[in-house]
Amino acid sequence: MAQLTEKIFNEEKNAAVVHEAVRWYLASRRQGTHSALTRTEVTGGGKKPWQQKGTGRARAGSNRSPLWRKGGVVFPPKPRDHSYELPKKMRKLAVRVLLSELNRGGRVILSDALKLAQPKAKAGAAFLKELKVGGSVLIVLGAENPAFERGVRNISGVTVMLSKDLNVYDLAKADWLIVEKPAVEQLKGRLS
Repeated sequence: MAQLTEKIFNEEKNAAVVHEAVRWYLASRRQGTHSALTRTEVTGGGKKPWQQKGTGRARAGSNRSPLWRKGGVVFPPKPRDHSYELPKKMRKLAVRVLLSELNRGGRVILSDALKLAQPKAKAGAAFLKELKVGGSVLIVLGAENPAFERGVRNISGVTVMLSKDLNVYDLAKADWLIVEKPAVEQLKGRLS
């Protein structure tokens, strides 16, 4: 297994940048559709439940008060966008750092072209066993390869993606990286 000498596979370790990039990626992925109703948005509650004085009970102005059952929520979550901006240079650096870490650990396998005898999971499992990889495996393709994807997509722990879709989160989770030579050229263009 030859060490890759390209700049993108020889970046210094930088845990802070990787951490920030993963936080940014997960924040951007959040839907932010959480919502609850305030006391003004809950149906009902227009009439004062009982008179102010003379009943011996606590004063109450609405049966939709947050203190009451079926009442509103005091500071409810409302739909919002959780994403924020992260400089492009930081994003690229984080991906390069993770690629370099995998390369230093000898967990990057470079392949001319990824092919299977049949587009079946059995052939995909045999292919991975032959490469002696296990755990979380990230396979990066240079171009669409439906036959190969069909053979490995159902295997537990295997993620297949195009080089243009490679992201810091999937790289951070990966134990092994299998990458096609055309994809390396594309990554060099994208990350340098």
